[in-house]
Amino acid sequence: MLRALIFDVDGTLAETEDLHRQAFNRAFAALDLPWRWDPALYADLLTVMGGKERLSHYIDTRHPGEAASFHARAPEIHARKTIAYGDLMAETGLPLRPGIARLIAEARAGGLRLAIATTTSRPNVDRLLAANFPASDAPFAVIAAGDEADRKKPAPDVFLLALDRLGVPASEAVAFEDSAPGIASARAAGLPVLATRSRYTDSHRLDGAFSALSDLGEPGHPHRHLAGLEWPDRVVTLAALRNWHAGLR
Repeated sequence: MLRALIFDVDGTLAETEDLHRQAFNRAFAALDLPWRWDPALYADLLTVMGGKERLSHYIDTRHPGEAASFHARAPEIHARKTIAYGDLMAETGLPLRPGIARLIAEARAGGLRLAIATTTSRPNVDRLLAANFPASDAPFAVIAAGDEADRKKPAPDVFLLALDRLGVPASEAVAFEDSAPGIASARAAGLPVLATRSRYTDSHRLDGAFSALSDLGEPGHPHRHLAGLEWPDRVVTLAALRNWHAGLR
């Protein structure tokens, strides 16, 4: 039976990636670094999973002659970026993507457990959730964040950690992702994956997902079907998920 849903965060729960880009730029400006990441550059950097790793990759590839000194400053840069991200989240109140809040509510009402498996750091997760859910009614029983996993996606570590904390086998859960590395990570953990394409993963192949969509859809606002399983009325509901999962036996 289907017992749990496990969600990625950036690009899956919400279109957070551009806030991360802006937060990096605020950190660079605050530290008098003459760097600016535009959307095209950031899309390239997103092939590296994890903000700290992304920053390290940028230093190595764009500033190799000064890499040692910039790497020494990387913890300060990332700390400033985390603060800036929280400020931006407070300013924008970034909403969840279509269908996310609805499906979460259906899953909770249906007795399913909910988890997060993400490469982003825990403070970033907490800020997004605080902007969208009452503190007294947090929906996720488990949060497995990037700093807790030995290896970033596409390695399966963070999904395996989430499954272990849930106490649920992969055969009784479904993962939600938006990127090729995320799909690979979840599949390596043994999870079936439903993929929803996001702004910064528009060029990603979503191979490995049993269904690929523009978003989860809402009644009256159906999603676009991209590949794989099609959903009744083009809205992903708990009832439809359960029917699909039951057919795997």
